[in-house]
Amino acid sequence: MKRILLFVLTNLAVLALLSIVVFVIESVTGVRLGGPGYGAMLAFAAIFGFGGALISLAMSKWIAKRTMGVVVIETPSTEAEHWLVATVDRLAAGAQIGRPEVGVFESEEMNAFATGARRDAALVAVSTGLLRGMSRPQIEAVLGHEISHVANGDMVTLTLLQGVLNTFVIFLSRLIGNFVDRALLRNERDGAGLGYFVTTMVAQVVLGIFASLIVAAFSRYREFRADRGGARLAGREQMIGALEALKRSHGEPMPNQLQAFGINSGPPGALAGLFQSHPPLDARIAALRAG
Repeated sequence: MKRILLFVLTNLAVLALLSIVVFVIESVTGVRLGGPGYGAMLAFAAIFGFGGALISLAMSKWIAKRTMGVVVIETPSTEAEHWLVATVDRLAAGAQIGRPEVGVFESEEMNAFATGARRDAALVAVSTGLLRGMSRPQIEAVLGHEISHVANGDMVTLTLLQGVLNTFVIFLSRLIGNFVDRALLRNERDGAGLGYFVTTMVAQVVLGIFASLIVAAFSRYREFRADRGGARLAGREQMIGALEALKRSHGEPMPNQLQAFGINSGPPGALAGLFQSHPPLDARIAALRAG
């Protein structure tokens, strides 16, 4: 599964909706938006591409809460909640970021995630399975890993990367649509033909899949970096111990759309080398041991 799958799916849904709106306008008016000329088309693609990524980023925390059923700890009522909130506060201070919201979600799988549009207004959530299955030093390391994602600005960097990829996906898909409509289907009307709409949508989906490979590669890189951050904040042996504990996890995995955010993405699939969002746990442990 892709490390930021929820973000990517939201982004693709926003792009699809924007594309449909544009296609309807073009079909009614007979005018191709973003044209004529490659410069105008590229500018149009950039506006829509970055717009889709920014909307996805703004919605990320809201969607994560509702998809996973996260219960935000507003006022700690148990000793465990007090410890959890205090630990996140201390780690956030050590990482020099604002205090995140802290939440818990029901899941047998040991997992945790962090998300949010701003590093000073993030959300850090842990599963009930993680709270039961790890020692407190190991939980602290996992929290340090997630805090490091926030401190490193990974969601913002991802948004910029996704915006660039969206721009080229929209731009190239419209070029392909124009070519099929004009050169192959011989449409000589001023307006866009059906072939242009269908080809552009299909090309956008195909190119979007290729773009997700780049996003997955970035995700794998940032997991190693967040592991180093967790080791710095909570201790290297605690971070290694947490990753070793994840290898022994046998609960139900997070829903596919939120494995995007988790520290543990589950076992690799057939296309792990290309689409897997997390490096293998053994590789992550080896990287920490190597210093």
